[in-house]
Amino acid sequence: MTADLFLKNKITFMKYSEALEYKKEALKKADESVIQNYHIIITPSDTGESAKYIEDFSKNPDDFNDSSCKKYCSNDEYEVVSFRKEPE
Repeated sequence: MTADLFLKNKITFMKYSEALEYKKEALKKADESVIQNYHIIITPSDTGESAKYIEDFSKNPDDFNDSSCKKYCSNDEYEVVSFRKEPE
């Protein structure tokens, strides 16, 4: 599974528990290069909330876990997205 394919096939409007299961399956299917080079995270489905979450997450990913997205979400609808990790 390539990152581009993963992004094009993302599912939107999942409850948190569904998004968590979807993420687990995506990680199982992803090859090692995707796992090493991309963050695969659960975000709010609302574009503005998702952008804020990704912005905050990107500052220090180690401070976040899967459930961190809940405090950014106003409608209990989530999606799983991937984006390239910043070089260290």
